Amino acid sequence: MKRRFNIGILAHVDAGKTTITEQLLLAAGAIRSGGSVDDGTTASDFLEVERRRGISVKNACISFTYGEDAIQIIDTPGHADFAGEVMRSLKALDGAVLVLSAVEGVQAQTLTIFRALKKLHLPVILVCNKIDRAGFVREQVEREIRRQLTRSIAPVDRPEEVFAALAELDPEMEEAFLLEEQPREKDLFAKLTVYAKQAKICPLFYTSAKEGRGIRELLSGITRYLPDAASREVPYLSGTVFGMTHDEVMGKVAYVRLYGGKLASRDPVPVDDPDVDPEEKLPDEKVSQIRRIRGGRLEDTGHMEAGDIAAVYGLSRIRIGDVIGQPDPSREVEAMRTEPLLLTEVTPANPEEKTRLYEALSILSEEDPLLSLERNTQTDQIFVHIMGTIQTEILTEILMTRFGIRADFAKPRVIYKEKPGRTAEGFEAYTMPKPCWAIVRLRMEPLPEGSGIVFESIVKEGELLARYQNHVRESVYKTLKQGIYGWEVMDTKVTLVSGNSHHVHTHPLDFFVATPVAVLRALTDSGSVLMEPYMKMSLTADEGLYGKVMGQIISMHGEIRTQETVDGLFSLEAVLPLRECLDYPVTFRSLTSGKGMIRMELLAYRPAPPEIHETLPRNGVDPLDRAKWILACRSALSKDLTGR
Repeated sequence: MKRRFNIGILAHVDAGKTTITEQLLLAAGAIRSGGSVDDGTTASDFLEVERRRGISVKNACISFTYGEDAIQIIDTPGHADFAGEVMRSLKALDGAVLVLSAVEGVQAQTLTIFRALKKLHLPVILVCNKIDRAGFVREQVEREIRRQLTRSIAPVDRPEEVFAALAELDPEMEEAFLLEEQPREKDLFAKLTVYAKQAKICPLFYTSAKEGRGIRELLSGITRYLPDAASREVPYLSGTVFGMTHDEVMGKVAYVRLYGGKLASRDPVPVDDPDVDPEEKLPDEKVSQIRRIRGGRLEDTGHMEAGDIAAVYGLSRIRIGDVIGQPDPSREVEAMRTEPLLLTEVTPANPEEKTRLYEALSILSEEDPLLSLERNTQTDQIFVHIMGTIQTEILTEILMTRFGIRADFAKPRVIYKEKPGRTAEGFEAYTMPKPCWAIVRLRMEPLPEGSGIVFESIVKEGELLARYQNHVRESVYKTLKQGIYGWEVMDTKVTLVSGNSHHVHTHPLDFFVATPVAVLRALTDSGSVLMEPYMKMSLTADEGLYGKVMGQIISMHGEIRTQETVDGLFSLEAVLPLRECLDYPVTFRSLTSGKGMIRMELLAYRPAPPEIHETLPRNGVDPLDRAKWILACRSALSKDLTGR
């Protein structure tokens, strides 16, 4: 194999990316006949729910050869509810094909994905698909791309436009352009190749995947304008786990991209477990099999090397996001902030299947960490975090088809958070009834947004042993998962000011009992503030709807940031609380008959108005109910109550 290409096919839902993937496989000879999204016969839709609904909900990896080159494609979901899958895949890529629908043009998810790609400095090929549809106007599409995505585009079927685009980037081309000296096409496209691989310009292709038009040109363009994996290799073993599934026989399947080195069956791989004390060294796990997907079939290759994407079996403790070997610093940039903002309760149709439901959701939450599964030990409720209502529909089908469990999802509610209102201290002396001894004093203070939870100790080891300070730290992080109102605490610094143990009476777990009491006392005294998510909403619609839309935004307590009118369309950007605009995208699409564009992203968490009193049932015994908390800890010392 001369070169290896790892590319993603990305798009807003219904732009035709899965059909393009199918046609690329067909053009390369990887499959004998092209499947259909409508018929559920495409090579990259593996799940039953994908075949039935005709949408992608999981990343699909397919390898094939084209000439002497190896191409590995990740076909990603297009719906915003599955944006986490898309963002996780980006670290596995060296370049991307971003597909637009010829009539709808730049849509909400198109813009989100493009911004993420640019942040990662990934080269991008743009594809305008479905050019066979009525209503396609080439000039309109290109104007929209330049206005909303990037001015640096090069329609490859029009050399004169490629020349004009390159003249804005390259001094030699600029001089030739001003002198009206047309360069040879060979030189022109050689320059385009250089700048495309540097992510400074986006080659633009036009296709009709349904009819197979423009596919061979696109396939050649992928190997010409996107970089091969060797250009980003590192000289040591390095890789990342970007996806996960479960095999009924083989167990956990990790999808790994190697940036450097080699990995083979029976190789040991060090894997950490967050639920195990860091002081306890876990044994390495061994790879049992390595498989790649070729033309829709899994093939056991037994090894992978730098540049490969493969399914790795046998690593039971591995998680999405784990690093194989050493991290590659150039891949550590986060594409964008992706987090669920909604919470829903899940109940089985048959109450006796609650444990089975929890086990099934545990598997699904390993495959999608953003689900953040939780079972409340006090109320026996099961909660998951979700991106949107479409996701609950898909989860309902997956639970039924894959696990045989009928489940119902409650109406989603907004996820709130908490934050200290001011600096405060919390103290707990756990010294009775003997044998026990753990004294803790903590200082808690709010931090600027985005700081996360920060722990610091100013206690010397001579005053409190390092292992007990580690227990305090671990317990602080665990406790702040639930604040006074039951929500996770954000952007807070906790400092261990003082602590004391007893050489006879202190039990190894005493600081796991004392610390939560001190933490929640500090949070109570600080005046815990309920924080709610505010969204940045960007929308574009016909200027005739301006008054109607403005009225709706004002009624939702929105704050207008910017607005403009161009070519009969108005665009505006507003900030508003998620609780007010949760269902507005549906309202907006109905108002604009699907022709308007709306995009929402999390801007920040802000203090909720005083009249908002949203709480979440506490999971486990409340440490502020000190007597009950100590009794529960001493009688069980269970993981859910103590953090161990």
